[in-house]
Amino acid sequence: MNKRNECMMNVLMVAAECAPFVKLGGLADVIGTLPKELNKLHVDTRVMMPFHRQIKDKYAAQTKHMTDFFVTFAGREVYVGVEGLFFNDVTYYFIDNEEYFGDAVYRGGNAEGEQYAFFCRAVVESAGRIGFLPDVLHCNDWQTGLIPLLLKTQYSHWEIGRARTIFTIHNMMYQGEYSFEAFHHWLGIDPRYDTPEFMHNYECASFMKAALVFADRISTVSPTYAQEIKTPEFSYRLEGILNARAWDTWGIVNGINTEEFDPETDPYLEYHFNKDDLTGKKKNKEKLISDLGLNISPGVPVIGMVSRLTAQKGLDLVKYILDELMCTEDIAFVVLGTGDHDYEEFFRFMENKYKGRVCSYIAYNNAVAHQIYAASDLFLMPSKFEPCGISQMIALRYGTLPIVRETGGLCDTVQSYNEFEETGNGFSFKNYNAHEMLGVIRYALNTLRSPKRRKGLIQRAMESDNSFASSARKYLELYQSIL
Repeated sequence: MNKRNECMMNVLMVAAECAPFVKLGGLADVIGTLPKELNKLHVDTRVMMPFHRQIKDKYAAQTKHMTDFFVTFAGREVYVGVEGLFFNDVTYYFIDNEEYFGDAVYRGGNAEGEQYAFFCRAVVESAGRIGFLPDVLHCNDWQTGLIPLLLKTQYSHWEIGRARTIFTIHNMMYQGEYSFEAFHHWLGIDPRYDTPEFMHNYECASFMKAALVFADRISTVSPTYAQEIKTPEFSYRLEGILNARAWDTWGIVNGINTEEFDPETDPYLEYHFNKDDLTGKKKNKEKLISDLGLNISPGVPVIGMVSRLTAQKGLDLVKYILDELMCTEDIAFVVLGTGDHDYEEFFRFMENKYKGRVCSYIAYNNAVAHQIYAASDLFLMPSKFEPCGISQMIALRYGTLPIVRETGGLCDTVQSYNEFEETGNGFSFKNYNAHEMLGVIRYALNTLRSPKRRKGLIQRAMESDNSFASSARKYLELYQSIL
């Protein structure tokens, strides 16, 4: 747990979840990979998160007790323990309290607000007691949004109060909205902050608003999303503060774990391949066709989707045109995921209607997901909005050409094919329109009929640099901008 030598700064990254300990969404992948890449740049980056029950059950015996103390919270003295673990070249600190972290990761409702208000208090008070004083506290999503406020108000006279703060927005839709009375009860926040200038936003106050006002810098998970959130459509009523702080807001695309997603070593693939030898990709496609019971020849294009089955993912567009697509094009369509009942039933229906050409894998199976990424020809991702997205980057890594809507990180990572200049690594469409999407799918299918164009597209896709190493270099610039 000792501080590494020759580090240019200390960064404490704070989040509610982190892979491999707890993963419920894309946030966990970022927190699970970015610190290791930052450490390679001589930034002593450590992670602090709740000691959730599922972490404690698996890793408790490996942790080292760092400290324990009591904090004032919700009108009483509440226990805080801090357990340390050095894992996969990164130091992790777990905030221990059975009352708040002994069951669900996200409790829902007011209980969830109390859960993470406590976490924010515990993080700030722990930071000065663990022998690691951060220069930068990097907060992620609304669950950590009160930390910048606490540092600039109640803890401004503490040593930790000198730390600078970054707040990264992973999804503006979720803001941690509660009554100001709740915040006052939990943390004793001064009522003067219950104004539109500070925490208040329409009929409530929020973790997110507090972070956007008090953090030294704001970042989002893609440059395009950083622009989109300044508009009413994407800001969820916070466009005022987001526009006011536009000059302090950075857009940095997430990366993917290039060790986990590597076509040359992926343990879920029977045949490995690289951009110079795609023989293994063809064999994986033949195996996928067989394993999923598709009744097509290997030359028939396969369009894949790996997705949560929710409206955000653009599935209304897919529902609108899938019949027409299957009737007019010689293709197979494979979807893997779970989500809203209506979408699940739709894809089951389509599998029955187009037996042998549509496969609906209504479950989540990591091995099958890897196989779809690796074996498909095209990957469909028509999201209504997508702060960053990870699936399109995984598809690129495996030479599966994405078809995306031009929003958020999809716009920043997929460059649409230009047949006149022979550039681009995928295909895209701008408007949230089913037949615009259908037209691009047909254009992509037609493009694949040219072996030369197909080969060039696949090569450019697989050469795309979507590693966290690239993201880490940009985060280092961000940290340096406030020190």
